[in-house]
Amino acid sequence: MIDHAHDLASVQAATERLLTAVGALDNAAVTQSSRLPGWTRGHVLAHLARNADALVNVLEGRPMYVSGEARDADIEAGAPRPLDVQLADVRDSAARFQEASRAPQDWSRTVELRNGITDRAARVPFRRWVEVELHHVDLGIGYELEDLPADFTEREIDFLARRFSGHQDVPATNLVAEDGRSWTTGGGAEGGPVLVEGPAADLLGWLAGRRDGAGLRVKGGALPALPPL
Repeated sequence: MIDHAHDLASVQAATERLLTAVGALDNAAVTQSSRLPGWTRGHVLAHLARNADALVNVLEGRPMYVSGEARDADIEAGAPRPLDVQLADVRDSAARFQEASRAPQDWSRTVELRNGITDRAARVPFRRWVEVELHHVDLGIGYELEDLPADFTEREIDFLARRFSGHQDVPATNLVAEDGRSWTTGGGAEGGPVLVEGPAADLLGWLAGRRDGAGLRVKGGALPALPPL
């Protein structure tokens, strides 16, 4: 069962971890490359701030972004800002998201995200939690997939496994973590079932496009090529 109040508290804790870590950087570090191709750390921070505001739009019944072009332009414009401005923007936008989330509302309603994707309002806080945690890793400043909260890792693996379930390009695939937790995904392409085993962090990294799967053990075929998120 989705607990949006728990997820909002987790978002706040994850945001504080990120702000503390980023606060130890300097202006030069913000201009350096992140782990995301073509993005500096400034791009990642600008995206995090604009994503918080975009999710406020979602909760308040407005389009998430004016357009894809406007979203990209805002990130590009925000990327070169100095560290103190980046920190203030991430902090202030996060506060706006928390404020909007505390407003009385029907958490069971359906809301619209980007590209026509819909979801329950109650899942919006978890989606924000995903943004903060994975992009903290993307900054490449010492926070790794292994450092993510265990409950977050399990839920995000489950979310991504469901996302790829039945995908026409992914064969039937069974995922098994070292502690015995398991998931199924794919099934829309010929072949399989493929068994993919390994640490939960590596499973998440592969599913989320953050790792190439080198740390995983594969049986029954090759490691499936996953479509972009």
